[in-house]
Amino acid sequence: MTEKTPNYTALAVQKLREGYDPKADEETRDAQIVALAEELGKTTKSVRAKLVREGLYVKKAYKTKGGEKPETKEGIVSSIADTLGVDADSTLSGLEKATKNCLLFIRKTLEVAAQNAESESE
Repeated sequence: MTEKTPNYTALAVQKLREGYDPKADEETRDAQIVALAEELGKTTKSVRAKLVREGLYVKKAYKTKGGEKPETKEGIVSSIADTLGVDADSTLSGLEKATKNCLLFIRKTLEVAAQNAESESE
């Protein structure tokens, strides 16, 4: 039986460990992966997979189509509760089961109503 040749030598793994900084920002980490791939003669996909296996890779943060960080339903319900001045867990339990668009509409309507109430009291 023949021995399997490793895809990454111990020296290559050491270069991966030294050349990839998991604490860097996303853009820097991407650049590091591209540089390592060129240096080692591998594809970026291969380098990324090896970093995952080594436990070093930090995945990119999920962003919406608009490029923003997504807001959770729980966060929206919490902001609705803050606007109403109530406890989200006891008073609004179950509201997070509504659709996200519905929750956003309710929050926006409450914010507009609060602003109108403030302007009328002045």
